[in-house]
Amino acid sequence: MEQKPPTAAIAAANRGHRAGLPFDDTRDFADADRGFIGALEPCVVTGAGGKVVWDNDSYGFLAGETPDSVHPSLWRQSQLCTKQGLYEVTRASGATGDDAPGIYQVRGLDLSNISFVEGDTGIIVIDPLVSTETAAAALALYREHRGDRPVKAVIYTHSHVDHFGGVLGVTSQDEVDAGAVAVIAPEGFTDHAVQENVYAGTAMTRRAAYMYGAVLARGPQGQVGCGLGQAPSLGEVALIVPTIDVRTTGEKHTVDGVEIEFQMAPGTEAPAEMHFYFPKFKALCMAENATHNLHNLLTLRGALVRDPHGWAGYLTEAIDTFADRTDVVFASHHWPTWGRDNIVEYLSVQRDLYAYLHDQTLRQLNQGFTGIEIAENFQLPPALEKAWHTHGYYGSVSHNVKAVYQRYMGWFDGNPGRLWPHPPEAIGPRYVQAMGGLDRVVELAQQAFDDGDFRWAATLLDHAIFTDENHAGARELYADTLEQLAYGAENAVWRNFFLSGATELRDGNFGTPTQTTSPTVLAQLTPEQMFDTFAINVNGPRAWDLDLTIDVTFVDLAADYRLTLRNGVLVHRRASADPATATATVTFATKGRLLTFAAGDRDSPGVEFTGDPEALTQLLGALDRPDPGFAIITP
Repeated sequence: MEQKPPTAAIAAANRGHRAGLPFDDTRDFADADRGFIGALEPCVVTGAGGKVVWDNDSYGFLAGETPDSVHPSLWRQSQLCTKQGLYEVTRASGATGDDAPGIYQVRGLDLSNISFVEGDTGIIVIDPLVSTETAAAALALYREHRGDRPVKAVIYTHSHVDHFGGVLGVTSQDEVDAGAVAVIAPEGFTDHAVQENVYAGTAMTRRAAYMYGAVLARGPQGQVGCGLGQAPSLGEVALIVPTIDVRTTGEKHTVDGVEIEFQMAPGTEAPAEMHFYFPKFKALCMAENATHNLHNLLTLRGALVRDPHGWAGYLTEAIDTFADRTDVVFASHHWPTWGRDNIVEYLSVQRDLYAYLHDQTLRQLNQGFTGIEIAENFQLPPALEKAWHTHGYYGSVSHNVKAVYQRYMGWFDGNPGRLWPHPPEAIGPRYVQAMGGLDRVVELAQQAFDDGDFRWAATLLDHAIFTDENHAGARELYADTLEQLAYGAENAVWRNFFLSGATELRDGNFGTPTQTTSPTVLAQLTPEQMFDTFAINVNGPRAWDLDLTIDVTFVDLAADYRLTLRNGVLVHRRASADPATATATVTFATKGRLLTFAAGDRDSPGVEFTGDPEALTQLLGALDRPDPGFAIITP
């Protein structure tokens, strides 16, 4: 089905925003262009078989005037985020000449930035993007203008995939194993990277397809960006386990002649995250804790709820520790900020933003308001609202307030009438019946649509779809309604969610276009993480009657594990002397052979097996496969 244009109500609202926002403040555009050296032309990156994994040129339409189908503030942010190329961030303090070492960024080649810090003989790479292909293209662009300097180290600022997934585009496992390249990350990085991308990876990536608008057409009535960047690339995701874990604030390391001073910031934008300062360049990297938008306290794709109180505290610590000796602040997204006064103002406003969300939500929570009620009436102070970098292009005040409430109070708002509600498939038909049947519900929704009350129309049509997902009138009107909500959203992620829902209502389930659980990521799982992955996929009812004990020995690790499956629960611990149902012996590198053995290949090389040969088959037969195409907008 074809998309519909914005209604008069949405068009008028967006024209009102154009008149009411400070578009004469163009400092962000000057900062985003500062230090520009050269662009990638064309800005299209392909992978295996010619698959396009990145196409920044598809956003060329953003050069035009703001259309009525996009919130003008979001249009402005997307114009800034689509700028691409190699940029100089700074030179070494006091250094002159073209050969003077500096810090450079490639922006606009993925959702995130990749940065290059020049040392005595090579470069330190910070955050190698989402995928191998875009990271390689960014490194090639850097080398085109700055020479073929070897990579000496890679730093992961934190445990999200857009900050490590492209590592094979800048180095290799062999180079790391040989000691030629160090990989530096905050303590706990690997555990958290695995938990997010493997343990809950299927559900998160399915929802991320909505969040990032992965399948949406680029254009004024489609995906215009993500607020934090334009989109994640769609290439190969990999992981090389860190060789150096940074554990304490104040810890210093010297890499290729460049001293780095670290500040730990766990539990902020990521569970494992850190900031770091380069005295040689008077430059501070803030990872993803100070970006040019309001970030998420609970991302809509799903994640652990983040701690805005701690987040604000680490920003205060960064100001107090580094600001007086810093000339430039840069981050893993967006553009840098130069000048000490500007830096202090920028970081202070970012700090106040997260602190205000935390403190004021708790104040109202303790007055008895629920998360939904607080979010509906929450207002930022005028001083915070007027700064462009506090706007909710990626996170939003609305869903961040609800995240704070959830962090402290959980899902239940205390009202016993809401303690045990029916699920959507059961409550939808009840609402529809109470309102007089499906046709009547659609009629009421049409009236709400015509009145510009799209939120109420969406609520009504949600119940209608969960009563009869094939009701043509409900389905079409629901898609039209979500589309209008998208056109009016300042938040890019909300826009993408609304448009993705409309797309699936019109064209069917589009599944999950990209996967973070790639073979190279899975290969890095520790034995404990592999067994945890098995455990969370056990189909409990199917395994109720199984009683299995399997010992697994990794000969190269000198490690013996005992797996027990009882009562539908898989437990792993160090092996004991008690006899087991079966015993498997493998190497860490060949752990995947356990799967082929269980599938019936009793001669699978690399596996020595004694005891009941069916035990492993029974264990793995109790595991469910995750569904990357589960329904979201329909039952």
